[in-house]
Amino acid sequence: MRPDHPARTDSDDPASTVMRLGQIGFDAPAALLSRFGLQLQRVAADEPIPGSFWGDEEAGIIGTTVYARDDTPVHSLLHEAGHLIVLPPERRLDVHTDATDSIEEEDATCYLQIVLADRLPGVGRDRLMADMDAWGYSFRLGSTRAWFEQDAGDAREFLRERDLLHGVS
Repeated sequence: MRPDHPARTDSDDPASTVMRLGQIGFDAPAALLSRFGLQLQRVAADEPIPGSFWGDEEAGIIGTTVYARDDTPVHSLLHEAGHLIVLPPERRLDVHTDATDSIEEEDATCYLQIVLADRLPGVGRDRLMADMDAWGYSFRLGSTRAWFEQDAGDAREFLRERDLLHGVS
């Protein structure tokens, strides 16, 4: 579901308008992640992000820590955190950069990041889905919203079976 490569950031690129972590601050996302036993580590603007699969401004994951900078897109932070959330706690400690090759877990992660966006002031699922589309996520129905509303039943069930939607949906 993720784009094949990180988006460019020139002003003609729709991805340049996505919401960044610096716009909402680190406090609310850190509090949200802590509900799932995760930590958010702020990375200095001029430093590479540890554990970032895509590089550049994309969030990174190592163990139970999500790494991000002010220029990290909110959708990237929520996606990488979602990867850790959908994993059983005993598997989280082994994660470094790449959380899974499972399509089922990837789908659940995409669904969860959308739901979690409602828990961040000033973000919400509508904004997050628009940002995901602008960034280049691809879904067979053509948009994030269409996938979420019409084709994400398996992902929703995966999360329900693990009680990961309780209190966040």
